[in-house]
Amino acid sequence: MTCLTVIGMQQTLEPLITSAWLEAWDKGDLDALDSLVAVGYTRTSKATGATVDITGLKAEIAAVREAFPDLRTTIDNVVEGNGTVAVFWTSTGTHAHEYLGVPATGLTVHTRGSNILVLKDGKITKETVTWDGSELLAALGIRPLRGIATPDVGDSSDFPELDADLMKAFNRQFITGVTVVTTKEGETPKGLAANSYCSVSIEPPLVLICVQKTSSTYPALFSSSHLGINILGTAQHETVRVFASKAADKFADLDWHEGPKGSPLLNGSAASLEAEIQERFQAKTHTVFICRVRHAEIDDSAPMVYKAGHFYDGGNLAEL
Repeated sequence: MTCLTVIGMQQTLEPLITSAWLEAWDKGDLDALDSLVAVGYTRTSKATGATVDITGLKAEIAAVREAFPDLRTTIDNVVEGNGTVAVFWTSTGTHAHEYLGVPATGLTVHTRGSNILVLKDGKITKETVTWDGSELLAALGIRPLRGIATPDVGDSSDFPELDADLMKAFNRQFITGVTVVTTKEGETPKGLAANSYCSVSIEPPLVLICVQKTSSTYPALFSSSHLGINILGTAQHETVRVFASKAADKFADLDWHEGPKGSPLLNGSAASLEAEIQERFQAKTHTVFICRVRHAEIDDSAPMVYKAGHFYDGGNLAEL
């Protein structure tokens, strides 16, 4: 995330680099970059191998500035070599708007990186950066599932894409419980029905939940530090319908109480827990939330069971 700048070999480097940064990244004067780079300029990310030209760089700067409007950078060091310049920098900003599909979290990000500039006749011909947008999200605790979010399968004839209907048929054969994931957006309770809950470990007590990005609750989960997971009981069939709907206020006719950190926990659930969100992994249409359980409540009622679009009484399971 560094600046492009003309490096006059007879001039002091650091003031030029700092000035160019302020104009492009901190002030948004993207056109100021045009006179700084050579024809055919390219910028390559070491993290992903992606290469962009000056137009791509401007688009990246614009996207970052929109998402982190108060972003500010410090140039930590500038080291001149033989036809190259290494720039080391640190940036700080607040995630105030959506970035790369991630809703605003309101979190402050601190990120750092380095860039190698290749010079010719006082202009930059190539730039190699250690930083890209995924690194910025990682600094917020949001990481891509590499190989899943952007799979590289090679020859498509050897690895054809799995038919979506076949995958759905496979999933219908898997019997699960039914959960409602809850959080708050300010003081407003939010929630959605989900069956993609899983216990990760007992020591430490970790769980995961997968949430589709189109859910109305999805943005609230990114600005929350905690969430609730409620395992529904057999008497909560109507509750499932409410949370699977697009109702404006899903909590209007429900009895619920707050966990120690404010997460809504549904009365009458077979079990409820409140967990601290510790990791967020991006996976195309969904995000995987890894959470550490901080509070749990257990009831004697039987859990609801789900299979292939139907719900069953989990208290009458027969042993095979």
